[in-house]
Amino acid sequence: MGSVTISISGDSIISALGFGAAENYTAVKAGHTGLRQYSFPSLPEPFVASMIDNEALDRRFAAICEAHDQFTKPEKAAILSISDAAKQTPVDLSSPRTVFIVSTTKGNVHLLENKDCNTDAVYLWHSAAKIAGFFGNTNSPVVISNACISGACAQIEAQRRLSSGEFDCAIVTGVDMLSPFIVAGFQSFKALSANPCRPFDANHDGLNLGEAAATIVFQRQETSDIRQMTEDRGQEANCQLVTGAVRNDANHISGPSRTGEGSFRALKAVLQSVDTYDIAFINAHGTATVYNDSMEAVAIERAGLQNLPVNGLKGCFGHTLGAAGLVESIISLHALADGVILPTLGFEHGDDDLQINVNRSLTPTDKSMFIKMLSGFGGCNAALLFRKTKTAK
Repeated sequence: MGSVTISISGDSIISALGFGAAENYTAVKAGHTGLRQYSFPSLPEPFVASMIDNEALDRRFAAICEAHDQFTKPEKAAILSISDAAKQTPVDLSSPRTVFIVSTTKGNVHLLENKDCNTDAVYLWHSAAKIAGFFGNTNSPVVISNACISGACAQIEAQRRLSSGEFDCAIVTGVDMLSPFIVAGFQSFKALSANPCRPFDANHDGLNLGEAAATIVFQRQETSDIRQMTEDRGQEANCQLVTGAVRNDANHISGPSRTGEGSFRALKAVLQSVDTYDIAFINAHGTATVYNDSMEAVAIERAGLQNLPVNGLKGCFGHTLGAAGLVESIISLHALADGVILPTLGFEHGDDDLQINVNRSLTPTDKSMFIKMLSGFGGCNAALLFRKTKTAK
């Protein structure tokens, strides 16, 4: 018997940039963006966002489900993402040893626009049960809804449940779609930019929202199994979530701590016993709002990481809410496996007040680790540490 570790054996992204993790990664690496200008009839002004093609989504979902009209857009996207990720690894989705963990902030909130809607259908637990039930899984699915760090919390929960031996496989899915209710909420905060966002740029003036569904399959693995999995699937199969941390500074219901306290503490927690020389880059939350970018820069500097390359992906996908932690982890995992550090789309002019090393261009790296940062309303902050390992041949 070899030692047990938690490995990533499958992944998928559905977004405006494509269907599947590989298609999305290729688009990001080529410098593409899904951001466009949209409008909702019920809202007074247009907005820039990244939105999934509804017809393409329905067409693909109809190919795997005849009763496609019984599922909402978020449920369809989540199921398609899970189906794609599961094809990459021989997991039994219906097994009692498999747990489904769904990360979302809004779920089917759009149904509230219809006064005659099925009340249960609005609840997050209801959507999660439909998603897990589609695959014949009878375990109670876990719902994680903790603002914009939901996708990180969901991955940490998966690691805990697998490490305890409670389950052998965790299907972690993040999904959120846009509606007038969601867009109007961010407009009321004056948080949206009228242009494609510019994370960490001197002229950053707000965020863009985005739609996505993303899935990571986590498995308990013997070391001997990991080597075979790597040979079958490629180097990204040998990537692992080393650790994760959540810290809440309770600063404000919507404003981040000016000292980056919660984010700093999350970073310090995941860096215990880690040689920072092995870290290739930090994938930041990078919403392109003045307060968020400043807070993250302060936290990174306080943690002594100001010289590490920092990038953000909101210029490609927008802020995908409960899916962000999954989408951005997956893209970063593929970049790490590819041996590159991705640039920050939208970043052109450095801000003198942000003393961090924002990555401007596609850069090669031979380092083995990266950090994923997330922050959200209510003062919640999270950090994840991922690693790729070399397997003896």
